Amino acid sequence: MILDATCAPADIRYPTDVSLLNEAREKLEDIIDTLHQPLKGIEKKPRTDRKKARKEYLSIAKLRKWIRKAVGKQLTYVKRYVKRNLKSVDSLLTKVDYNLLSTKQKHDLEVIRKLYSQQQYMYQNKEHRVDNRIVSINQPHVRPIVRGKQKAEVEFGAKVAVSLVDGYAFVDYLNWNNYNESSTLKDAVEYYHKRLGYYPEAILADKIYRTRENINYCKQLGIRLSGPKLGRPSTAISKELRKIEYLDSCERNAIEGKFGEGKRSYGLQRIMTRLKETSETVIVMQFFVMNLGRKLRVLFAQFFEALFQRFFMLDLPSFAYINC
Repeated sequence: MILDATCAPADIRYPTDVSLLNEAREKLEDIIDTLHQPLKGIEKKPRTDRKKARKEYLSIAKLRKWIRKAVGKQLTYVKRYVKRNLKSVDSLLTKVDYNLLSTKQKHDLEVIRKLYSQQQYMYQNKEHRVDNRIVSINQPHVRPIVRGKQKAEVEFGAKVAVSLVDGYAFVDYLNWNNYNESSTLKDAVEYYHKRLGYYPEAILADKIYRTRENINYCKQLGIRLSGPKLGRPSTAISKELRKIEYLDSCERNAIEGKFGEGKRSYGLQRIMTRLKETSETVIVMQFFVMNLGRKLRVLFAQFFEALFQRFFMLDLPSFAYINC
């Protein structure tokens, strides 16, 4: 069994504080227009300064390099417009029915309130992170996943822990918050036992999975967990152990290839659905379709093997699982 984790990025633009707050301002302006509609001709519409706010946003967004002065101006922009718009919305809600807003506007309003409180907290405490940070108003369930990859250091989507057995991929754990994939090893092993009725002989995984808890767990079950021992590296390693480690690293590339297949050919590179539940369904279905493709390739290989042996009377070695 081969273990690894990947990120399934959501279809959102790269989030910055300025762009998120500007989007919040625009949505609040639409909410104010909706709530003020019954009061038209009776009461003056709350001030929003849309053109001025848009101009100030563009002057900040066009800066190539963020500096502390620009961030200070950004928060001034927040306090001046987003905070004022929120107060205007609260004032209008005391005079008109809350049900005038559509379901989406109600959802956006709650998300914007949380977004504003997070931005205020980070600015006042001079921090760059906060728990359950919102990076998209339309998809508030999406979280930043720090991957440390060369192409993208941070990705925004669901983190998926996958186990690969005989070329078939199984989703063991899916979460929108970042987590340490080593915590999923025990569940993956138990799922393997539930599916096949026995435990795997070996588990091929990254060094991150080789925690003391996981090593002891695998040792109790008689499972070999690939990778070097914990502690200082030993200079006296036999050639046989080196060969086993090399073969393990080569075989572990199969799961990286499976991730590449899913992202190149099956849409795992960008999840286009918006809701949390539908996005999770799409992610799991993509692995399901990949497994179907694998099964079809194996069946075709078995069919052609039987065909060649029947018509050409050749005693060929079985190649049903080679390059499938």
